[in-house]
Amino acid sequence: MASSATKKSVLFVCYGNFCRSPMAEGVFRDMVSQRADKDEWKIDSAGISDWHEGEYPDERTSATLESKIGHRLDHIGRQITEDDYNKFHYIFGFDESNISDINSMKPAGCEAVIQLLGEFDPQKQRVIADSYYGDMSVFQRVYNQCRRCLTAFLEKEFS
Repeated sequence: MASSATKKSVLFVCYGNFCRSPMAEGVFRDMVSQRADKDEWKIDSAGISDWHEGEYPDERTSATLESKIGHRLDHIGRQITEDDYNKFHYIFGFDESNISDINSMKPAGCEAVIQLLGEFDPQKQRVIADSYYGDMSVFQRVYNQCRRCLTAFLEKEFS
């Protein structure tokens, strides 16, 4: 792994970097902003595809974040790059298909920890469902699940 990848670097990856991955990024940025080590973190999100490259997150993601954390995420959609595998220590996907795609794209020698974010869910819901076709209640569930998982991740890895 490149020397730029510290243990405090996290990339969230879903299909288009439009719903779930920016939701998790926004939740995690909010959580980390309240920590003493907040300046040591590198946090981002990306998509497997370029479907929403150059776009702001889904309006429902933005509205959920605004209602829950008080502001919208300032993020422009992008596609995961080979360089990301060396920049980030943790790369989280949201379902088995994401993980399969992330693993199939990883370069040789990649040492990033690639896993389902849902593996940290205390309620044992390993998959964080794609909210794209859902209503606001689905986005609320994704927010809540991301918060549970990321709380458990921080407690397990950084407490």
